[in-house]
Amino acid sequence: MNLLKVSFPTRWSQTKKCWWIARKDFDYRKFKEVFSTIAEIIIPPQKDKSTEQILPADYLEKLIRVRYSESTIKTYSKYFRDFQSAFTDQNLDELTSTDINNYILGLIEKQKMSVSQQNQRINAIKFYYEKVLGREKLYFAVDRPKKEKSLPNVLSKNEIAAMINSTNNIKHKSLIALIYSCGLRRCEAINMELKDIDSNRMLIKIIAGKGKKDRYVQLAKSTLLLLREYYKKHTPCNWVFEGPNNKPYSAKSISNVIKSAAQKAGVKKRVYPHILRHSFATHHLEQGTDLRYIQEWLGHGSSKTTEIYTHVSNKDFIKFKNPIDGLIEDT
Repeated sequence: MNLLKVSFPTRWSQTKKCWWIARKDFDYRKFKEVFSTIAEIIIPPQKDKSTEQILPADYLEKLIRVRYSESTIKTYSKYFRDFQSAFTDQNLDELTSTDINNYILGLIEKQKMSVSQQNQRINAIKFYYEKVLGREKLYFAVDRPKKEKSLPNVLSKNEIAAMINSTNNIKHKSLIALIYSCGLRRCEAINMELKDIDSNRMLIKIIAGKGKKDRYVQLAKSTLLLLREYYKKHTPCNWVFEGPNNKPYSAKSISNVIKSAAQKAGVKKRVYPHILRHSFATHHLEQGTDLRYIQEWLGHGSSKTTEIYTHVSNKDFIKFKNPIDGLIEDT
């Protein structure tokens, strides 16, 4: 490490936890000369851009025009390029539903892709035929996978309390408390601005959440106190949680903060940002909050989406005595 710092103008990345050299300051010949005696220097092969499929002229433009998120645009573009590569010798406009179904079936058999990815690939293909070419919605019948009926994982109140209380960094403590107490998606915490917090009305406005919908969520008193303490110490300029150069906190940083807190608290479950949102909804249901309020706070368009938490909550389970109790003698 000292050799690198002495030989090159290096900087430390707090986010990636590594030293780096700016491209303009990097000299490969010098780098190889300095380190060739202690390491083998290998340059990975570069991707051949000439083989990458070019999207149809209106495909990307249409995605942007209908205001799809950056993440969706990136996903659709990648999956549609894959689709193009599979039919390089054929005219896409002349493909049949059988051709497309066989393509999807081939991916399932070769890649063992998830139900979610299968749906995204189908949507990327349908977008071209229905939105770009303007054909009828049922131009071809693509077989859809059966939806997996998996239940969300949740943490107990004690586990969440342990995560918050074992975190000494006030910024990290506030972040965990805010995501949990408001039932936020990770992207909503990233994009939240200081002006979105209304401490007088004890509300937070979520701007353009999933589906580009705004909504209000409740601001808890204990969370507000943490946020005020955090603000006095870190004085963010615009975003509630800021990274280097006053930019929004990264998604990876949020994941790392939450995983680290879980490890410190001794939580054995797999912990990730969205589990705090699942826990928020489940705990509200267990304490008797009406499902309609939970639906509104979570920003669900349909109550059916929120009803999944009724299968996770133990609210009704604890009312009943298990028939085995009293049958087994104490040991």
